[in-house]
Amino acid sequence: MTLGELGAYVSSHLAKRGIQVVLSGGACVSLYSANLYRSDDLDFIESGSAARKMLKQALGEIGFQESRRYFQHPGTRFFLEFPSGPLAVGREPVKETAEKRYSTGLLRLLSPTDCVKDRLAAYFHWHDLQSLEQAALVCARNPVDLKEVRRWAGNEGMASEYAGISRRLAPKKASPGRPKPAGRRALKNKKTLI
Repeated sequence: MTLGELGAYVSSHLAKRGIQVVLSGGACVSLYSANLYRSDDLDFIESGSAARKMLKQALGEIGFQESRRYFQHPGTRFFLEFPSGPLAVGREPVKETAEKRYSTGLLRLLSPTDCVKDRLAAYFHWHDLQSLEQAALVCARNPVDLKEVRRWAGNEGMASEYAGISRRLAPKKASPGRPKPAGRRALKNKKTLI
């Protein structure tokens, strides 16, 4: 299974058990960058507050076993993590999520815009250059509302920092006579209100 297929499988199984989750973090970058950035962990944030015991039982039904703070399955290199919620980027709650449908189920995940905010939060607060590069990868291949990202950065107290990096996030214009890079088409993800 691919990362997206596994994410949809896990997410759909948990939903059947009454546990609603949203994919965040590096796995979203992997999906939105067509694996130009690769993540082996899937960070799911719960929309509710299921007890760890319920989560452990539901994941055990599909072969995942808890090992420290992760859940692992012998049939995949990917592992699952469930950081504590609420679902937010920086100090701001996420209001809408995106959805991707796979043959294995439905995956709820951060929108491309919120994925960029999530990566920039790591860059702003921990000076993590890899997170800035990840944000640029998402911007290069997906429609991202950079005005919304700028507004968010200002609310986070990072307006001047954002101004210094905003050109790295702007989509590159194709040169005359050269085709646009693949992946520039708008995503057709259905948005879901949380």
